[in-house]
Amino acid sequence: MKADRALILVCIIFLAACASGTLGKKVNEPFQGNAYESNNRFFRGTGKGTSSQDNIARGKADIEAKAQLAGQVNTTMKQVADQYLGQTENEKAADVADKFQSLVRQVMSTNIADLRKMGEKKFYNEKTKEYAVFIAYEIKKNAMLRFMKKQAKVDQTIDERQREIIDKILDEELKKADEADQDAK
Repeated sequence: MKADRALILVCIIFLAACASGTLGKKVNEPFQGNAYESNNRFFRGTGKGTSSQDNIARGKADIEAKAQLAGQVNTTMKQVADQYLGQTENEKAADVADKFQSLVRQVMSTNIADLRKMGEKKFYNEKTKEYAVFIAYEIKKNAMLRFMKKQAKVDQTIDERQREIIDKILDEELKKADEADQDAK
């Protein structure tokens, strides 16, 4: 009987400890959830920056959000190019893939006209004397793809055959993005 009570007591203590959470309290930060995640119409990125100076905190958040966007665009375009080139029997597929990736990096390192700020929130913690800034950006996929097509036309390192393949890849992705826009309306 005493052993049963002791076991029950140990279980209650264990459950109480688990209920308090070993990970800590869940924090809800701004710009979380589906509305701030990339989808078939938008590339989206969020960033958080903290500092004792609000302009530095904002700069950190801005850089993090844009880096997240650039990474998504680069990864998506690499997958698209690999998939397309894998389906075709092009003897210079690796060369075209390299040029395509170079174009993506070049486009992402320039200012993108359709970069839109979805929101920015700033908080100040009196206790730590720090600012926390949250920023969310989005780029419309079809605008990004059109911009890439324009860049491909003026890029001197891309020969005519490679340009045709890159245009075909971008046209297929543009069609998907435009269809997603039509479905959303």
